[in-house]
Parts: sequence; C-alpha cells; structure tokens
Amino acid sequence: MRIVIAEDAVLLRAGLVRLLTDAGHEVTAAVDTAPALLDAVTTDRPDLAIVDVRMPPTFTDEGVRAAVLIRAQHPGVAVLVLSQYVEERYAADLITSNTAGLGYLLKDRVVEVDEFLDDVARVGAGGTVFDPEVVAQILARSRRTDGIDTLSPRELQVLQLMAEGHSNSAVGAELHITESSVEKHVSAVFSKLGVPAEGTGNRRVLAVLRYLSEAAGRGR
Repeated sequence: MRIVIAEDAVLLRAGLVRLLTDAGHEVTAAVDTAPALLDAVTTDRPDLAIVDVRMPPTFTDEGVRAAVLIRAQHPGVAVLVLSQYVEERYAADLITSNTAGLGYLLKDRVVEVDEFLDDVARVGAGGTVFDPEVVAQILARSRRTDGIDTLSPRELQVLQLMAEGHSNSAVGAELHITESSVEKHVSAVFSKLGVPAEGTGNRRVLAVLRYLSEAAGRGR
C-alpha cells in the first residue's frame, strides 16, 4: 500500500516508516503536523493514512480532526488512528461516520509487530479495527442505555468481539462455542438493540459501532 504517516514523535515516526517499508509498503510522506498531513493526502492520494490523535501546536485533537476531514474529503483513503490513551470521545466522533477502512489503536499495540501489520492490512483493505480497550470503554459507557442493559453477559461478550472486528467463526473460537450459537447471540443482540440484522461481516460490525457511538455520545 501507499501510506502517509502523521506522528510528531520523531522516534515513533521513524520506527513506523522502517516497519512499514520493511513489510513492503511505500511510505509516501511522514509528517509531524495536521496541515502537513492534509497536504500529503491531497498530493499523494495514499491508500492509508496513519494519524496520531494529538499533534502540534496544542496537542489536543488536531490529528483526529484531520482524520475526520480526510474521511469526508477523501473517502477512498483508509484511516488508522493511533492514540497514547483511550479517548472515547474521539473514537465516538470517528465511529459516527462510515467506518469501512477505519481503525483506532493504542500506540502500545505497535510493538506487537505482526498483529499491527495485520491491522494495517485489514484497515487498508476496507476493514474495521478497534483496540479492545477502546471498545471496552465505549461499551462500559453505553451500558447506561436501556438497549445495552437488556443484553446478557454472553451477548455482551459477543458484541464486544464483533465491535473489535471478529467474524462469527472467530467469535465462536474465542468463546469456545459453535458458530450457530454465535449466530443466535448475534440475532439477539441486533433484536435487543433495534439494529437491523441485515448483511454479514463488516456491515454488522459497523451497525453495532454506530449504535455504540450514539450511546457514548449521549453519555458525554
């Protein structure tokens, strides 16, 4: 893939460039500010932008605001957001849009090289990747809503794994239950949350994530 990196920490930026280049990707630009990121995306038209949430000059939300803008202006560019900490508000802001080709990971996941490269490939191919810690905190916030409160403990487990991007077969393997049992739990989750159980794979994950983002937004 052709990738643009926006990260103000010099060592991490250089490490990402080396890691991705060694994996066979082309890093067309590695920048340290949001304006430079937007310029690079406009000029290079990469397949993927890897973006730090907090960037100069205020180190608050420059990166994530740039990510939202990229999603709006360049829908063909996948976005993988990296954050030092779990910041549910920023995750929810991104989730409210179409989450195909979108990821949100904590920076400490980068050291798990093989898994990180798999996540990069999944997002670049149009998939969805959310850090388990991010999903867990959104779920915890969302439990204040009636829909989430009606879910059983097993249904909550299934929902969290779905939100992390796992397929039904992967959910079954993780929970040590059959795929048919997973399908029943998925149907129950959609029914209780009022989400149409149409489509498979990412469409189902996206529907759940959108619901969770709305619930998280109401809990702000």
